[in-house]
Amino acid sequence: MDLATLWFGIIAFLFVGYFILDGFDFGVGMSLPFLGKDDVSRRQIINTIGPVWDLNETWLIVAGACLFASFPEWYASLFSGFYLALLLILLALIMRGVSFEYRHQGKSEKWKRGFDRMIVIGSAAPAFLWGVAFANIVQGVPLDENHIFQGTLLTLLNPYGLLGGLTTLLLFFTHGVTFIALKTDGKLRADARTLGLRAGLITLVVAAAFLIWTVIAFFSPVVLALAALAAVSLVLSIIANARGREGWAFTLGAVTTLFAVVTLFAALFPNVLPSTIDAAFSLTIENASSTQYTLQIMTWTALFAMPLVLLYQGWTYWVFRKRVTRSSIEGAPAHA
Repeated sequence: MDLATLWFGIIAFLFVGYFILDGFDFGVGMSLPFLGKDDVSRRQIINTIGPVWDLNETWLIVAGACLFASFPEWYASLFSGFYLALLLILLALIMRGVSFEYRHQGKSEKWKRGFDRMIVIGSAAPAFLWGVAFANIVQGVPLDENHIFQGTLLTLLNPYGLLGGLTTLLLFFTHGVTFIALKTDGKLRADARTLGLRAGLITLVVAAAFLIWTVIAFFSPVVLALAALAAVSLVLSIIANARGREGWAFTLGAVTTLFAVVTLFAALFPNVLPSTIDAAFSLTIENASSTQYTLQIMTWTALFAMPLVLLYQGWTYWVFRKRVTRSSIEGAPAHA
């Protein structure tokens, strides 16, 4: 394996980590209208991700930085062609982050409800748009001979892209609701389990349609095997949730996301951004990567830095591993 291929795998790993971690953050945010029956329950829901949501978002920053350094041609074509979609994602993430920080600053119900709506929008928009973006990356976009995107935002809103967006939206929603069941108690926990079961069944149908389309369009034994593993993991997650095993349900939901993202990268390989105008115009691992010297420096840096990042992330989740109980919220000041 050469270094360019290795870094293609590292980029895939970083996006897997981002979609698993920030994915359930999105799901938690989207669940507010369904599970937040009163201010206490809404605070309880938000507090499940309060200590970790910003840490989870750093995976996106690292993935973007590594993409820029290891595949500058891919980065340039992607960020110019998908500029409007990525800008909408950025604005939504800003909206969500501001809402988390400012929701508790006001005491009126109108103030809190306003920021709750911003959390929902700031969670749902990226969850949908990331699926649209990655579906189009795999399917290919109109790139000319200079690797310049010849299209608009509407070009990305094709049937396969929209189905990919709906799949990630539902997958993240189900994953987030399962996380709420894992991290809360009482009626909220029971309601989250029920909602997770219903959402999981809908997700299973939509995700199966997307994976079948992907397998047919980009068939290979590896893609078929990975798609099958994603489907089996999702089924097992739904069963675990139905039996009240939230820990297993959440873990299997993360495994589902892992196999789903890896399926897309496997379908993409060895391209990084196919051209629908002419296959000769496609960006590949070979023609989009940085110099060998740059990749060598990055590899040594990642070798030392990545274990530290993973250890810190694991330690953070261990520190905040306890459930967010309703009694702890009721006993806290209203602005907490």
